[in-house]
Amino acid sequence: MLLSEERKIEIIDELNRTGKLKVAELARKFKVSPETIRRDLTFLEEEGVLKRVYGGAIKSPYQMGEPPFLHRTEVNTNAKKVIGKLGADLVLDGDTIFIDTGTTAAELALQIRNKENVRILTNCIPVAITLMDSLNRKLFSGEVILLGGNLDPIQQSISGQLSEPIIENFNLDKAFISIGGISLVKGISDYNLNECLLSKKVIANTKQVVVLTDQSKIGVQALCKIAPLSDVDVVICDQECPASWKNDIMSLGIEWISGSY
Repeated sequence: MLLSEERKIEIIDELNRTGKLKVAELARKFKVSPETIRRDLTFLEEEGVLKRVYGGAIKSPYQMGEPPFLHRTEVNTNAKKVIGKLGADLVLDGDTIFIDTGTTAAELALQIRNKENVRILTNCIPVAITLMDSLNRKLFSGEVILLGGNLDPIQQSISGQLSEPIIENFNLDKAFISIGGISLVKGISDYNLNECLLSKKVIANTKQVVVLTDQSKIGVQALCKIAPLSDVDVVICDQECPASWKNDIMSLGIEWISGSY
């Protein structure tokens, strides 16, 4: 019998293939009770992956677009804190890093403490505000560079053709990429095309690509592809690597870092 997290990953895969799910069919497939499947679907609905309907579930209305930034601040907060702390632990004195958009990225910014001479580039307004406050409070030393470009007031991000050339002026030590989905076949993906194009530029100009993801993104293929998994060096997640993924992740040389809360 599959573990709970592995079953949820397969449920997400099935949803991506068919667009809808039925409780009775899933219960037979996984040899568990309908109540167990309903609990799985409720959990995934709370994570924004799907929408519960009578007798099953369908794709979330946000499958073709991401919920607003402010809405996402209230979702999966404990997992984001874990991921943010693990990400901040990778930042070294003297690093030049990029932190992209999203609520998980904002949590990472909040956790950067006691670092010296760190240069941080970002296209996320809440990340920049958090880092500015930390600099003023002398929680770390260095500088923050907010990219220019087109403002997305819903996602509170900056991207577009004005942002991309700026990245080419820097040799980044680490890039922290927050994603909408991670798949063995399709790699890492997200929902905003302009942000994904900027992420591609960032990945091409960094020594180490660090992906920030909670378990609800595992097995998900978001709208826009960012990069294949072969471009990823580290995955930071609130759950361990799925057992069915371990051989592939190891063969690609990816370090999977997880923590609990």
